[in-house]
Amino acid sequence: MSCISQRASACRDGMEAENRELLQLLREPGRLFTPFPFWFLNGDLEDGEIRRQLRSFAAHGVYGVVLHPRIGLPQSMGYLSKPFFHAVETAVREAERLGVRVILYDEGMYPSGSAGGLVVRANPALASRGLDLVEAPHPGDEVLARTEKGVLVCCRTGGTIRGLHFGEDDGEPGAPPSADILNPEAVALFLRLTHDRYYERLAPWFGTTIVAFFTDEPSAVGRNARTPFPWTAGFARLFAEKGGELAELTALFEGGTNDSTRLYERLILEREGEVYYRRLSEWCAAHGIALVGHPHRSDDIELERWFQVPGQDLALRWVAPERAPHQGIDGTMAHCSADAALLLGRRRNASECLGACNRGGNPWQLSGADVKWYLDWLAVRGVNLFIPHAFYYSIEGPRCQERPPDVGPHSIWWGRYEKWSRYMARLSALLTDAEPLLRVAVPCRNRDLHPELADALEVRQTGYCYVPESVWPSCRLEGGRLHCRGLAFDGVAGDPAFFPELPHFGSAPFDAAVPPDCVCSPPQPWLRVRLFRRAGQLCWLLVNEGEEPIRARIAFPGAEHLGAFDLWSGEPFRLARGGESPVELMRRGSLLVFACDAVSFEALPEPVRPVWLDGVSFRLVREEPACVRKIYEAEAAVSPALAAAPSVRLAVEAEELCELSVNGRDAGASFWQPHVFELAGLLHPGRNTLRLTVTGSLANRYGRPVPYGLSVREGESPGEQM
Repeated sequence: MSCISQRASACRDGMEAENRELLQLLREPGRLFTPFPFWFLNGDLEDGEIRRQLRSFAAHGVYGVVLHPRIGLPQSMGYLSKPFFHAVETAVREAERLGVRVILYDEGMYPSGSAGGLVVRANPALASRGLDLVEAPHPGDEVLARTEKGVLVCCRTGGTIRGLHFGEDDGEPGAPPSADILNPEAVALFLRLTHDRYYERLAPWFGTTIVAFFTDEPSAVGRNARTPFPWTAGFARLFAEKGGELAELTALFEGGTNDSTRLYERLILEREGEVYYRRLSEWCAAHGIALVGHPHRSDDIELERWFQVPGQDLALRWVAPERAPHQGIDGTMAHCSADAALLLGRRRNASECLGACNRGGNPWQLSGADVKWYLDWLAVRGVNLFIPHAFYYSIEGPRCQERPPDVGPHSIWWGRYEKWSRYMARLSALLTDAEPLLRVAVPCRNRDLHPELADALEVRQTGYCYVPESVWPSCRLEGGRLHCRGLAFDGVAGDPAFFPELPHFGSAPFDAAVPPDCVCSPPQPWLRVRLFRRAGQLCWLLVNEGEEPIRARIAFPGAEHLGAFDLWSGEPFRLARGGESPVELMRRGSLLVFACDAVSFEALPEPVRPVWLDGVSFRLVREEPACVRKIYEAEAAVSPALAAAPSVRLAVEAEELCELSVNGRDAGASFWQPHVFELAGLLHPGRNTLRLTVTGSLANRYGRPVPYGLSVREGESPGEQM
């Protein structure tokens, strides 16, 4: 064999091996990539119940939890008390036995940094402080400057955090006071009260079962504060030393900017990073675990540097399908954490997601369709660790309305939750250790991530990466490309003064130099794409963020042949010979397309053309209002040829969760419209019995009634379907 033939053979063998590696990874992603749901520890925390719930989590494919103390703890169980630590240790011991990993939560509710009010209880002088503009100082205020517009003072903000017991929530008399996280003394006390005590009790599990501490949206002023502008003791001197004019800070209260307000923002950001985040990050590193969690705002990209696992928080429906494609500032959050992780060399980045993402303010109305949209929205932007909010220890009494809904054991899909946990693990495995191929740099400053540019690039199917101000010194121009910390870009979107030698978004040179990651005919503004290499394979993650099917002919540059992997069902198949193919993505569809050589392509299964079972007429046979459930039955006459077909599918229109059995055998579940079931292998010639169970949203039990059952569409009147 010639040297050239040997090299070609080795190349083919290598590509086949990479193809097998990728498919094996997706079929069996492994426990490392499990979701880590918040587990709301909000009840009596009995040993047996703690163990039972953890066993149930593991049985449903969940091998990680965040132990989150939450409002609803009994008054007899004080935060960080002996009974509290007994419950936490019980959970950690059982997690170790089950092979479940644990992330500890660093606060008694949130925002983090106050130790459930214990910091201020120990030293009232460590309460949160802020900058205010008043007509006359209040007792205890420190006068900073007297101006024509009023008196600038440093004052206690009166900020609080949410507490762990009833009567300690926002606006309630027992709400714990927030601590001054810009004060090194307050942060040192917070670490002694919280982190050190956790370590004293749980040291044997640190770095093994316990893998991280979660810090949750720390706020320098606290919740419900008198002023939104942080300050701290001694800050006036630092501000003046850096050239700031105190009187000019009155512009903050009018929404204006000047040299002094810009200096203030920079110094506060640096102070928060150095005094709070750095101390926590160093503590975690010294104890063999990671700092995970998220900063206060969706676009706080500069603070991500202190996290071993950068993160963000997708909550309260700040981002939502009905708002797409223009999501505003919060629409930048997934790229904020994912891009920070890339530039920092971090392997994982996280999103606390789904918290209070119910529709229309209706408690518990969070559909499977919405959950799928949120997970895909995060993944296609690079998030590779999912922290669902939340699994509730208890939903007794008012607990069920505390930032609902439960998206785990108390949800309607818990019996089928392994489908969800496997899907999240598959996405995480796919995106971890991937080499992103992002063509466009978006230079940005903290809290200025240009959401309008992000929207325009995403609609164009063009990958981008935020490049925050702190890493600009790492950027260099080489070979006509912008290089920054291992990434290389062909163009820039944003500031025209940022490497003006490169093509900038909106110009003709940009369109020529930076083609889209895939080319759709006709154009598909609802298609989102992430281009990367994984296991040596060139990959495109495709997501349909719209409400209608996507049908287009799509060219994938650089591909010899195209394979595909259905990320929900777990099935690989051939897509096309060559680098172009018709693609169909149904509503809430996601698909991995990957390049492969001819041999690897032939090894993939042929896509099966389904035969549709039509004319099935279901009749309602039973209603179970207490379970929010309706049961339908139908009979279908099936020919021998149809019964033997390799793929027979049935489509039904219904809200919410649909489960189907055929001749007494399980045909699976469908969580969103369009509901499609695979019946191959379940049918026999002659008469077949189909049984469809439709479970409605638990908003019907814990909120306002919404339609459920067959042939119900969102927005229709409930009529007889309720």
